[in-house]
Amino acid sequence: MLLIGYGNPGRLDDGLGPALADAIEKFNLPDVTVDSDYQLTVEDASSVSEHDVVIFADAALKGQEPFFFKEIQPKSDISFSTHSIEPEAVLALAHDLFKADTKAYVLGIRGYEFNDFGEKLSDKAQNNLLDAIEFIKKCFLEKKFI
Repeated sequence: MLLIGYGNPGRLDDGLGPALADAIEKFNLPDVTVDSDYQLTVEDASSVSEHDVVIFADAALKGQEPFFFKEIQPKSDISFSTHSIEPEAVLALAHDLFKADTKAYVLGIRGYEFNDFGEKLSDKAQNNLLDAIEFIKKCFLEKKFI
């Protein structure tokens, strides 16, 4: 299983994805690979293809609190820039280029403060992160995705 946490920790709550990845990595869970970056790239398709399950974790500007979690499907009409790519497009590349049969999910952790610089999470985002950590840890330990 693979967890990819992405976002910019220097932009306040945008760092929720990497913060989740850091927390999960510390648990050293069996059969779980953790990765963290500022954004998804086409190169992530190779890592995704090597796993049965991938969770893409990022900050959510709006939506359900404390987080939302949903399965995604490969998006065949891939469009991306050299700067970023959506989780569905990464999954499509893994399926198309590497013949992967990876199941994928998106975890959006609700954030609130994005319009300033600083390497800290807002109090509300920190609470949402704690809930997301417990959810993901439990799912990984119980192997709920396979």
